[in-house]
Amino acid sequence: MNKNYDNIIAASQKYLNLIAREELTTEEKEWVVKEVVEGFRENVNPGFLDYRKSVSTDYTSVEWKDSGSTFTDIWGKEFIDCLGGYGIYNVGHRHPKVMKAVTDQLKRQALHSQELLDPLRAFLAKLVADITPGDLQYVFFVNSGTESVEAAIKFAKMYTGRRGFISTTRAFHGKSLGSLSATAKGVFRKPFLPLMPGFHHVPYGNADAVAMMLESCAFVGEDVAAVIVEPIQGEGGVIIPPDDYLPRLRELCDQYGTLLILDEVQTGMGRTGTMFACERNNVVPDLLCLAKAFGGGIMPIGATVARKPIWEKLIENPFLHTTTFGGNPVCCAAAIANINVLMEEKLPQRSAESGAYMMSKLLPLARQYPAVVDAVRGRGLMIGIEFVNDELGYEVAKGLFARGVLVAGTLINAKSIRIEPPLTISREQQDQVIERLADTLKEVNASL
Repeated sequence: MNKNYDNIIAASQKYLNLIAREELTTEEKEWVVKEVVEGFRENVNPGFLDYRKSVSTDYTSVEWKDSGSTFTDIWGKEFIDCLGGYGIYNVGHRHPKVMKAVTDQLKRQALHSQELLDPLRAFLAKLVADITPGDLQYVFFVNSGTESVEAAIKFAKMYTGRRGFISTTRAFHGKSLGSLSATAKGVFRKPFLPLMPGFHHVPYGNADAVAMMLESCAFVGEDVAAVIVEPIQGEGGVIIPPDDYLPRLRELCDQYGTLLILDEVQTGMGRTGTMFACERNNVVPDLLCLAKAFGGGIMPIGATVARKPIWEKLIENPFLHTTTFGGNPVCCAAAIANINVLMEEKLPQRSAESGAYMMSKLLPLARQYPAVVDAVRGRGLMIGIEFVNDELGYEVAKGLFARGVLVAGTLINAKSIRIEPPLTISREQQDQVIERLADTLKEVNASL
């Protein structure tokens, strides 16, 4: 089939011209909305249109720009971001220091040759080794959270020679085949069964269940390579385990010669009030998975961090597990600036303080509407609100959207929405969120 390259060139140039423009006319804005809706319907996935339509009935909320703790749609309506891109905007939207690092590196070099030693990967790995708990030392850089979990699974199998894994109910570790095997929701798993063999799921927060599974697997000769858990379950609905949960898992893993993988893709980089959630329990994993906020809200980058012994086979053959774009110079520049900003601006501490403040407002507010809100829980600025049913949760999200606050549900627990704003969110913006939530809850409660 012949392609009309002149039309393709003209269309792509029109898109480039729009990217370069700071302001658009009303006619141009209308054209963008029409083009975007058509593109999603015909070339991306019309399911996303159905998902968003009930919130933005005419699809006009096409996002256009962002800054700080807000983003703005193409018509200039500003939203306070309490979704945070599912946890990627810890240092805010387009932080100036992260932006500068990226643009400075772009002026020099965008991607590396793959053959020579690239400096920023070494620099960033040293910083990661310094900020992560205990004796975690070696770092494998990837592009996303699911890739960091995939790498951890492979490294655990490679080091232990075992094939079994223990994950938990309500877990979310990604959707590529290996990480999906650890993820717990049937709707994501069933279309792709059979998944990677050897995964066992036990109730989250129950160390006794992990102990029983480890004992059973050892008894039948199917020793477990690793236990993989989130320190706080994000997509499960912001589920916080008992204080002794992670320490007990560490003891059990040591007892059975099993590795402990902590998935801090969503909890890491200051989100829960410490740089990493496991620090609160003084637990050092064998493998730590990072992504989301690791790139400073600018670039996609993740990492799998490990203790030195686990790297022995990779030292012998560094090509056992590789990635073309993981650890590229531009993404590393963003991550280096991100670490600098988190520590210089004391954002983990700020997260703890802001989270305590918001919980002090959210808990009494929730108690006013027991027919709507079932529970509020969180740590730092990772807060979940669970509703009596998922329909009520959706109505609250819809009401907040109409009032200029963006939230979203959690993928595993449909009854919960997350409050996960940038750690830089101001006290004034927090008060606005609480006020708008109060108005929304009053409205939803009155409709019952």
